[in-house]
Amino acid sequence: MKALVKESASPGFKLKDVAEPRIREDEVLIRVRRAGVCGTDVHIYDWDAWAKGRCKPPFIVGHEFAGEVVQVGRLVTDVKEGDRVTAEGHIVDGRCLLCRTGNSHVCPYTRIIGVDRDGCFADYISMPATNVWHLDDDAFHTVLTAEIPGAVVLVTGCGPIGIFAVGICKAAGASRVIATDINDTRLALAKNMGADDAVHPEEAARVVKDATGGLGADVVLEMSGVPAAIHQAFALVRVGGRVQMLGIPAKKVDFDLATEVI
Repeated sequence: MKALVKESASPGFKLKDVAEPRIREDEVLIRVRRAGVCGTDVHIYDWDAWAKGRCKPPFIVGHEFAGEVVQVGRLVTDVKEGDRVTAEGHIVDGRCLLCRTGNSHVCPYTRIIGVDRDGCFADYISMPATNVWHLDDDAFHTVLTAEIPGAVVLVTGCGPIGIFAVGICKAAGASRVIATDINDTRLALAKNMGADDAVHPEEAARVVKDATGGLGADVVLEMSGVPAAIHQAFALVRVGGRVQMLGIPAKKVDFDLATEVI
């Protein structure tokens, strides 16, 4: 099969012919139909300081995908051939203390596809059946942990995740969605996705103040990982509001406990 491989400890990827993965009895084989490029993939491509300290080539890259199950192991009961699926890219051991106490999201033995083991930028990928999520034909699934209906929401960072967050917030009933980015093209996309305001970061304070009577945003979704945006998120959220951070900073971010606690 064809696969995009991080072949050596240097910048770049290589398109290669590689063997199809063989599944274990608790795994499924998925034909990849669509895949997305994440910032992590860019770090690995560039072979920056993070990648040098984290990754051990060679391996197939990529961790965001959707596809069709073409083979199941003999112990798999809740997934069948032909199912349209995606998969959780963090594979945990399932046996450590944290996994056994319901905290597998912080399992110290987590292996990430496309980072610690072969990923999805290939014709096929093998995955543990426990990591597989079914895709409905007529719905999308997301998890909204903030009180979005009726809220004034600030989205900082209009990359693909931020832009989709704008649309989800509008669909969930946010009273006003304000999006910020330094890129005009991305701001236009955010506007098309339903943002009531799409502005540069230096305009955000004024817009949020006008929208909330000076109180601040009810919810801030920080999607960029940029230190300035993280600090702005805490500056523009109201007292008692909520900041949710999904963007991953590329380096250490100083956090002022005296002023940036809500």
